[in-house]
This record gives sequence, structure tokens and C-alpha cells, in this order.
Amino acid sequence: MSTGTAHHFSFLLNTSDYRILRMDEDHDRMYVGSKDYILSLDLHDINREPLIIHWPVSPQRKTECVLSGKDTNGECGNFIRLIEPWNRTHLYVCGTGAYNPVCTYVNRGRKPMVRRVHLDTCEAQEYVFHLEPGKEDSGKGKCPYDPKLNSVSALINGELYAGVYIDFMGTDSAIFRTLGKNAVMRTDQYNSRWLNDPSFVHVHLIPDSNEKNDDKLYFFFREKSSGMGQSPKSQSRIGRICLNDDGGHCCLVNKWSTFLKARLICSVPGADGIETHFDELRDVYIQPTQDTKNPVIYGVFSVSGSVFKGSAVCVYSMADIRMVFNGPFAHKEGPNYQWVAYTGKIPYPRPGTCPGGTFTPNMKSTKDYPDEVINFMRNHPTMYNAVYPVHRRPLVVRTNVDYEFTTITVDQVTAADGNYEVLFLGTDRGSVQKVIVLPRDDLQTEELVLEEVEVFQVRSQQLYVASPVGVTHLALHRCDVYGEACADCCLARDPYCAWDGNSCSRYSASQKRRSRRQDVKYGNPIRQCRGYNSNTNKNTPETVQYGVEGSSTFLECQARSPHAAIKWHLHRDNSDRRREVRTHNYIYCICKWYRFGIILFRHTGCQ
Repeated sequence: MSTGTAHHFSFLLNTSDYRILRMDEDHDRMYVGSKDYILSLDLHDINREPLIIHWPVSPQRKTECVLSGKDTNGECGNFIRLIEPWNRTHLYVCGTGAYNPVCTYVNRGRKPMVRRVHLDTCEAQEYVFHLEPGKEDSGKGKCPYDPKLNSVSALINGELYAGVYIDFMGTDSAIFRTLGKNAVMRTDQYNSRWLNDPSFVHVHLIPDSNEKNDDKLYFFFREKSSGMGQSPKSQSRIGRICLNDDGGHCCLVNKWSTFLKARLICSVPGADGIETHFDELRDVYIQPTQDTKNPVIYGVFSVSGSVFKGSAVCVYSMADIRMVFNGPFAHKEGPNYQWVAYTGKIPYPRPGTCPGGTFTPNMKSTKDYPDEVINFMRNHPTMYNAVYPVHRRPLVVRTNVDYEFTTITVDQVTAADGNYEVLFLGTDRGSVQKVIVLPRDDLQTEELVLEEVEVFQVRSQQLYVASPVGVTHLALHRCDVYGEACADCCLARDPYCAWDGNSCSRYSASQKRRSRRQDVKYGNPIRQCRGYNSNTNKNTPETVQYGVEGSSTFLECQARSPHAAIKWHLHRDNSDRRREVRTHNYIYCICKWYRFGIILFRHTGCQ
């Protein structure tokens, strides 16, 4: 189904739960995981028939699952929950396996190029996409049993790191390391100080320095509150581990000895000093920068309680995150076991430090760490201070609306007047909002909703959205909808679009400056659109209408831009003056006709 902006793919398969998307830039493919199926889409021509792998569970396994009482909503299928690139020719894929997780390898290479002798032409290489026979192994610690439970994963140097529930009942949560040559590792089992009924959201490798041994893997999740102060029922977390963590020698054997976590705050301070918290982390996007050690972190949060419905986007810097992880540890003491900052002696090396790194060059393994370091880590995995967003306030806030933000993707766009970051925010009502936030001179910001696209009824300027009901492809820009006037195009303030002299079209930095008109920051068409006069209907058109005395009519004008204002003016007989007719929203007006005409005037400023 296509709406001009969104193209929805149902694939005509008897399946659902299209949740996992994985881009393959080497092969220009996108892989989609659903119930019992893995699909491969051509990014050059998304309308081409996809390559399909059918990977169901055996009838015997499905029967066993149903008999265990786990098929109330069709859970006894093989829900694909992990698609990771193994090498240039294979993927590593895992599914829930009807409450018996299973993994295997998928060949995603190309057939050799062949020559048709009778045509003397070469065929294009055909893609290979099939399961490798006899390669299935257990998915425990890699993929959840229950398809309703969230999991995250990262395959790094042949080792799989996963945040996952690893038991049939869904009670044992862990950050797990499997595959590779090193020992299997996990978080301390059934220790609520480490993980307290978490819901995993995202995982990302972020280097700490130029020393590879300092590399850390960051996990983003939300979990039940551990009772630190007057805390909400749910807390958002950022946790981290060292990639070269081997566990302890006597204590924490085969368990992380560098795991630390901190709270992520996304809140709006009130006039009375009380903060309104958006407690539940829903999604995270890591925006790369030229400095790989310092990406920008965007988080989508919602409200955990039922007092009101709301969501927000907060932005975090790695400098603030590292400062918290280098700060005091949380410690329980006193008669009521209250959380306080630990003020005792910190053992060396500092808990959470990676072996062989900048500060521990002589320690090759965490097994070399003193027992006091390992014991301290086991009892103090939480940092006392919380991580606050940049400027200590959200970038975007939505309250008292009938939807919540659920997902986020950010695109960096080069426009005529600078670089801008465009936010694509998915909502729980099946739409995507395209939002830009502009800085102002008074240290405030201005939020512009460029458009909102209904999705369900990035690469190469394409956005893909996955949901339980299917996959939808969205265009990042629709410049043609902003009308046929220079002013409309400028007022849209869309960094993807500019007036090229004839139409509103995709902005290109390679164009000559005199032939492009764009002003994202201020949206001033008077300054930008000089030379495009109204006689050619390319700037600010006026329409004259006349009526019969005593009658009424409905005057309507559609604004091409969400940031344009439309005004109606009365022009009386024998007068050169116009008087504005003030309506509720400047768009519609019902008016009685007397002995004067009415001129419709489209104002070139913003509302």
C-alpha cells in the first residue's frame, strides 16, 4: 500500500511481528525478522519481490509449547529476535523457537557472475539467501524464550553480547556474552542490585580513548526502582561493561567484574522546584560525530504513572555520562538502609576500570584484580549521581495529547544556513512526526513539526519503520507538498527543501547559491523570495471574491506550510484601506456579505 509518502509492505505472508530490521550496506539489502520468516529486501528497488526464508519450528516442538500453556496469543512460533552480521557472506540469526531459543547461520552472499553465450551478455549477480544446513545451536543467553520480552544484542569480534531473559519463565535477566574464544560471561544471577526486572532498549559500543582495551559496551534499559530516595516505580538506566572483562578469580567467576549502571534523568523542572519525570526509557538513538568517542545520545521517554500521558526526547553528552561513572558510588547504610554516596576508601584499580587500559597498563585481565576490587563491584554496581540531559531539560516534550513517542531516528542535514538534525519520532498511534529544534539567541529553543505521516493503514534518503503488522518505507522529504510559491517553500522551514527558482525541490549544497532559497532558522520569505513577484503567482497570491448583500458563504484557503499564516481582509467601497477579519485560526471564515468585496490575502510571515 502506498500513500505517496509511505509505502507499506505486507509481503503476502501468513506472518506478523515485523520487529527486527538490519541494514546491510555491503550488499545494499535490508533484513527483516518476523514470525517464522526472515526477509531480504533490495534497497535500490524496495518494490522488488523480497528473498524469503521460512524458518518455522517443528510440529513436535510446537505441540510441546502448546501443552505447556504458552500459546494464548500465538507465541508458539519462531519469532526472529536477533539478526547480526557474522562476516561478509553470513548472518547470525536467532529466534524464540516456540519457547526454546535457537540460532543458526544464513548465507547472504552472491552467486558468481555467469555469461549467456547466445546473447554475449553478462547477467547481474544473483543474491544467495538461505539457511546453512546443520548449523543450528542453542539460543539460550542470546534470544528470549518469550517473544513479548525485549532483548538487545551486539556481535563484536566474533563475540555476542546480549541483554536478555534466559529462562523459560522469564525471571532470570542477564547481560550475557557467548560465542568466541573467551569464557561465557553474565551479570550476577538474581541480584536485584545489578538488574531489577529490566526491559532492554539498546546496546552500543563507544570507545573511551585511543586505547582499545578501554572500549566499553553501553546498555540502555529501564527497570524497577531500587528505592533510592523518593524514586518513581520505574527508572531509566545506562549500564556499561568492559569488552575485555574476564570476571573474577575467586569471586564473580564467569560474571562481569566491571559492570556499572547509572540513572538517566529526563524531567521538566516545575516552578515549585518539583520535577515532572519521564521515567520510562522507550528508545535510544546514537548520533555519530567526527569524534567517535563522543557521540550524541538521544533518548525517548514516557511517563510511567497514570496521572497524565506524556513523552519527551532528551539529549545526553558522553562527557556528562563519563563524569557520573567517575563519580561516587551508591551505598546503603544507616538504620533504614538509605542510599547515600560512598565516602570510604575506593580500592585500586578503581572499580569499573578495564584491564590493560590507560590506567591499568600492567594488568592484563580482570582475574588479576585484587579480591577487594571484585567484592566492592559486587556490592556497589550503581553510581550515586544521575545523568542529566544537556541544558538539564528535554529537547521535545508532549503532554496532554492522545499519543506517546515510542521510537526515534535522527538525520543530520546540511542546509543553506547551516547543519540541522531532523528527528523522526514514531508514535504509539502509528504515525511518524518529522521534527526540528532550532536554537534561539535567548538560549531558548524553537520546535517545529515539519510534518506528520500516518504509517500503517536510513539509507539513501529512506526511512523504514517496523511494527507487529508490517514494514513501511517513508520518504524523508516531500518538497512538492509545500506548494508552488517561493514563500510557501521558505515558510516550510524544512532543511531538506529549497526554492530552486521554479519549484520547491530537494536542497543540494552543490547548487549555485543564487538559485536556491532557504531559511530554516527564521523562515523569512520576504528576504529570501525577492525577485519572485506575485504577478507570476509564485510569491504571495491574492484572491478577490464578491458576494450578494445579505447572503453568507464559507471562505476557505489551505495553508501549504504548517508555519504559514493566512489572513482575511475586508476592502470596503470607496476606500483604500483593508481591515483584517480575525477568525479563530486564520484559515476559515464564515462572513455575511454587505456592500463590499472581500480580498483573501496570504500573509508571508509566520503565525
